[in-house]
Amino acid sequence: MALIYCVEDDENIRELVGYALRSQQFEVETFADGKPFWDALEKQLPALVLLDIMLPGEDGTEILKKIRNNRKYQALPVIMLTAKTSEYDIVRGLDTGADDYVCKPFGIVELISRIRAVLRRSQSGPGESNIVSYGPVSLDSEKHRVTVNSEICQLTVKEFELLRYLLINTNIVLKREQIMEAVWGFTYEGESRTIDMHIKSLRQKLGEGGAIIRTVRGIGYVIGGNI
Repeated sequence: MALIYCVEDDENIRELVGYALRSQQFEVETFADGKPFWDALEKQLPALVLLDIMLPGEDGTEILKKIRNNRKYQALPVIMLTAKTSEYDIVRGLDTGADDYVCKPFGIVELISRIRAVLRRSQSGPGESNIVSYGPVSLDSEKHRVTVNSEICQLTVKEFELLRYLLINTNIVLKREQIMEAVWGFTYEGESRTIDMHIKSLRQKLGEGGAIIRTVRGIGYVIGGNI
């Protein structure tokens, strides 16, 4: 039974998320702010954290930065819960290290689907070790490492899986629906923005290596062509 930590200051949302996840056989602990969350983290690591951005005191973005800068916690999958839907806020969260985000108000079915998808990607099994490369970018699945011109590039779990899917399908134009199904584990109408935001964040983190990811207007993305 996977343990989920939910940090959310809205009591109604905390109760709803807790009830829904327990009904799906997850173990859940909820927190109204960062202090009890940090105390719990010291005692036990969860499988995943649901983290609201707008929190009293230390906000969710600051909490996420501390998680990613702490060797003990940096691989911990984090899904941001946010009422902020501007492109700047979404990209800021992804750049800070969020594995995914869910905008409020959200549906419980959607939230649970995203949790399951992030957990699947963060718990890769044996027999998947391989290295795929294109141009200056190299990805090692066994070591869960990406390099650009031999320099290590830090990616979130979701960004890593997105890049891997593109690399193993070099020169194949991938539709947004295909990417969503392969990387997120489900599809539904209107989710192309999620992919576009992750692609934007991925390109930024890859630096000059980001040029290998090409946009095919009206269809999706491909790695290949002139770099």
